[in-house]
Amino acid sequence: MRVLVAGSSGLIGTALVAALRGSGTDVVRLVRREARLPDEFSWDPEGFGVPDEALDGVDAVVSLGGIGVGDRRWSGHFRQQLRDSRITPTQVLAEAIAAAKVPVFLSASATGYYGDTGDREVTEADGPGSGFLPDLTVDWEAAAEPAAASARVALLRTGPVLAPRGGLLAKLRPVVKAGLGGRMGDGRQFLPWISLRDEVAAIEFLLTHDVDGPVNLTAPIPVRFGEFIATYGTVLHRPTRLPVPAAALRLVGGDMAREMILGSARVVPDVLTKAGFSFTDGTLLDALTWTR
Repeated sequence: MRVLVAGSSGLIGTALVAALRGSGTDVVRLVRREARLPDEFSWDPEGFGVPDEALDGVDAVVSLGGIGVGDRRWSGHFRQQLRDSRITPTQVLAEAIAAAKVPVFLSASATGYYGDTGDREVTEADGPGSGFLPDLTVDWEAAAEPAAASARVALLRTGPVLAPRGGLLAKLRPVVKAGLGGRMGDGRQFLPWISLRDEVAAIEFLLTHDVDGPVNLTAPIPVRFGEFIATYGTVLHRPTRLPVPAAALRLVGGDMAREMILGSARVVPDVLTKAGFSFTDGTLLDALTWTR
């Protein structure tokens, strides 16, 4: 099997490429710079697009691009950067896939699609919420639609990824280790997490199983943030008794804090579970212990 990966230098992409190659898969990569290695092809979504040779003999494409939504406060300029890093590259890649008749396209998306769901459990059958993140994600997923002319298209609605390095824990770990961790807001908002190794395993699973449409890449049991931070404190042997008031988070983070930190998303992986995928880290304690 030959797989083309876009966004291969990020947290998920790096781990996915290593896992695929470890299982004997032939992996080539699209890079947004001059190609320097035999497995690389340079592309420019806003310019010359995807070179034809990058898709020669490719059985599947995985797109994982996009700058981090939680990297900074959402100014108007940053909101446009978030859109530009996702929508045009996805559409250009999807159109190239259709032209080359590649049979499988796995395109990154996010649980931000659902918005703030409160205590209500949501699956792939639920529609989008309201706010910047749902609007962004709806447009991001729509950009993948041209590939459906030839390909089975799966939309990877990924939750916050827990990893030994990088991702959500890269920001939380130093705070908790310093004994400064605590609930954010009232701590009752649900967090739809997934471990990095389950994220990668799920993408590998979807490459070879006949699943299309939206797929929630989240662990089976979402947890409230208060439980999440308390469990992380237990794993790191640190207290987590310093709450951060919601008003302070909104003051510092604006809409980003309101949607990403204070918003609740009780998302479950209905499609993935029914397709027969088995999670390695089914509980939060399993995942956090692995990342320690």
